[in-house]
Amino acid sequence: MSLTRRRLFSLIAGLAAAAGLSAFWASRMRNYEGPVSDHFDGRHFFDPDGSPPKSLGELLRWQFGPDRQRQPWPEWVPSPYADTPPPRVTGDKVRLAFVGHASWLVQTSGMNILIDPVWSDRVSPFTFAGPKRHNAPGIAFDALPRIDTVLVSHGHYDHLDVATLSRLNTKFSPRVITPLGNDATMRSADGAIRAEAFDWHHRIELGNGVAVTLVPTRHWSARGLFDRNRSLWASFVLETPAGQIYIVCDSGYGDGKHFRRAAEAHGPLRLAILPIGAYEPRWFMRDQHMNPSDAVKALADCGAAQALANHHGTFQLTDEAIDAPVTALGEALEAAKIPRERFVVLKPGQVVEI
Repeated sequence: MSLTRRRLFSLIAGLAAAAGLSAFWASRMRNYEGPVSDHFDGRHFFDPDGSPPKSLGELLRWQFGPDRQRQPWPEWVPSPYADTPPPRVTGDKVRLAFVGHASWLVQTSGMNILIDPVWSDRVSPFTFAGPKRHNAPGIAFDALPRIDTVLVSHGHYDHLDVATLSRLNTKFSPRVITPLGNDATMRSADGAIRAEAFDWHHRIELGNGVAVTLVPTRHWSARGLFDRNRSLWASFVLETPAGQIYIVCDSGYGDGKHFRRAAEAHGPLRLAILPIGAYEPRWFMRDQHMNPSDAVKALADCGAAQALANHHGTFQLTDEAIDAPVTALGEALEAAKIPRERFVVLKPGQVVEI
């Protein structure tokens, strides 16, 4: 059997399994029910300033088109860093540890906050297939301090990892703040998860003067084939003693208005965490994932004093090489005449303090 036929067979088998899994979850889950709004039609969420997700036909064209150029990743690319966080960080300092992909530990004002925590080996509905890790989490799970709050941006498997959320709940029982509808996904997997779901623009007090606001972002959501956009997606603005931190876990760029609006509503921003990976091929990924050039424009739009990169280098979700986002980010910063120290790339386990 040729490589292309094997890939096609594998994808069809995966889609069939996903369809069965989707039907199973659909039978168990309560879908979000709420009033119609400017981004919810009574059944599906949508971005009035965005684009709908690509169709199944377009997915097949990407996977099996004659022009596809998927770059191979090394099997394992370990980070030279591993963080052991302190129990708490007090005062007006913020400590940010990069766990990998879009996962962060933020410590400030005596609060420990995890962003999109993923400690699983794969980001997939299956334990035996799907994108797998190419490096270990930058913090060992057993080295985590007591977690108070978890922020989950949306329902894609590389951001909402129910296995990790269950482990966190068993060990720490944290609050889990997420956009509307994702609480149903969590509770369908583990009814003990303390999920709280909120709409765009909702501000939630986390304690000790720390608060978070969910803000619109240019993306979409699904767990299977039959629940597309049945849950909401968001970015976060975290209010800390050191200033506002704009956390974008996954987003396309569009015309940049999402980033400008975040600055207008929540600026000045001390720090922005911006995605730079999972962007090739552009015809397929442009509307949902920024490339490094887009990320540099997003930094200019939001006006943050400093930026950190995420959403790269851990799971191969798309076609670019593992080191392509970092190289391209340097080139984009040089072209925009922005110092490289203003937009920093960390390896898992590295730490920044502000």
